[in-house]
Amino acid sequence: MSTLTDALRQAAAAGLDRLDAQMLLLHALGRSPHGRAWLIAHDSDPLPAEAAARWTGLLQRRQQGEPVAYLLGEKEFAGLTLRVDARVLVPRPDTEVLVEWALDALPPPGGGAPRLLDLGTGSGAIALSVASRRPDAQVTATDASADALAVARTNAHTLNLPVRFAQGAWLTPVAGERFHVIASNPPYIAEGDPHLTALTHEPISALTAGPDGLDDIRQIATQAPGALCPGGWLLLEHGHDQAAAVRALLVAQGFQDVGSRTDLSGIERCSGGRWPGAR
Repeated sequence: MSTLTDALRQAAAAGLDRLDAQMLLLHALGRSPHGRAWLIAHDSDPLPAEAAARWTGLLQRRQQGEPVAYLLGEKEFAGLTLRVDARVLVPRPDTEVLVEWALDALPPPGGGAPRLLDLGTGSGAIALSVASRRPDAQVTATDASADALAVARTNAHTLNLPVRFAQGAWLTPVAGERFHVIASNPPYIAEGDPHLTALTHEPISALTAGPDGLDDIRQIATQAPGALCPGGWLLLEHGHDQAAAVRALLVAQGFQDVGSRTDLSGIERCSGGRWPGAR
C-alpha cells in the first residue's frame, strides 16, 4: 500500500507544486488543508483506498489546470475563508491591496455609517473583507451574474457579515444611491491575450474586457461620478501594465488626487481618484 510520502512523490513527478500537493492530499484524506504539520509527522502512514481514489482524481484535475481553490472548494483571502467554485474567479492576494486602500479611503469611525460599493463582487471577497474590518460600514455589492451572487451570498451567510447584494451590470442596480467609496476588480484582460490559456477553468466573462482590456474600467469611470459622495473615492484594480492608462481615464473624468498603489511585487496594481468636493 502506498504511503503519504509516495503520494507526494507522485505529485512531484507530475510537476505539481509541493504546497499545492500537500493541500490536495490533506483534502483527499478529509483533513484541513492547513494541516501540513500533521502531514509531515505522518508521512509514513499508508494512504487508505478511499483517500487514494480521491487523491488520483484531484491529481488528474490539477494536472489539467483546474485551480487548487476549486478542488478544495475554498480560498483564504484577507484573513477570511471563502467558498469558491467555477462560478467565480479565484480571489488573488494582489486584490488585498485594493481592500486596504478602500479601508483607508472610508471616513473614520464615529461620523455616521460610511457607505462602500463593490462592483463585480464575484465571491464577495472585497465586500466581505471590508465588512469584517469595518462593522460600522454599510457595504453593498453588485454583480451581473446570478451564479456569482449565489456564491457571495453563501459566503456572507457563512461568515455572518451583513453585506447587501444586488444583481445587475455595474452601477445599474444602485441607481440614485451615493457612496463614500466605490471599489472594483473588474475584467481587465484584453481579448486574445495569451495569458488566457492558463485561465480556461475560470469564467471568461469575469476576465476579458474588449481589445485593450479597459472597456469595463471606462464604463465604471464614466458612471461612478454620479454615485459618489463629494470627496468620495473610486478605486480600481487593473493589469500590470495598465496603471498609466487608468490614471489618464480618471483624470479625464475629472477625478482629483489620482494615483496608484503597488502590490507585493512592486507592480502598480490599483489606481484611484477622489471625486471633487468635501465630505
